[in-house]
Amino acid sequence: MPLYEHVFISRQDLSNAQAEALIEHFSTVLADNGGKVLENEYWGVKTMAYKINKNRKGHYAFLRTDAPAPAVLEMERLMRLHDDVMRVLTIKVDAHEEGPSVQMQKRDERSDRGDRGPREDRGPREDRGPRPDRDGPRPERRF
Repeated sequence: MPLYEHVFISRQDLSNAQAEALIEHFSTVLADNGGKVLENEYWGVKTMAYKINKNRKGHYAFLRTDAPAPAVLEMERLMRLHDDVMRVLTIKVDAHEEGPSVQMQKRDERSDRGDRGPREDRGPREDRGPRPDRDGPRPERRF
């Protein structure tokens, strides 16, 4: 069966227990339609980049599943109809990564940018090309 990863955001005014109950509810929907949830993670309440339905924060949840496409479609349909779920994202993956997701890893364990070295070793700005937004004449300011 195909492998999927799902992330959904539920309303901020739910309790943690209610948000985790949503994970269980959608896991049973998937199981009833012939799929299975391999792993689920509750990421907690996080601030969103923009408001969704007048909410600034939301409960984030992550599911790794092994399910046929009709089961995933049914689960997504029910998520979109549910009043407490604000957003859903589902992607199909070739293989699930081992261990916790990036959101659950500690900052020190992540290798986001790698070692860029000290600033003085990078050389002057001219070696890396001009910056059109900063170089050149500035417009006159009139007050």
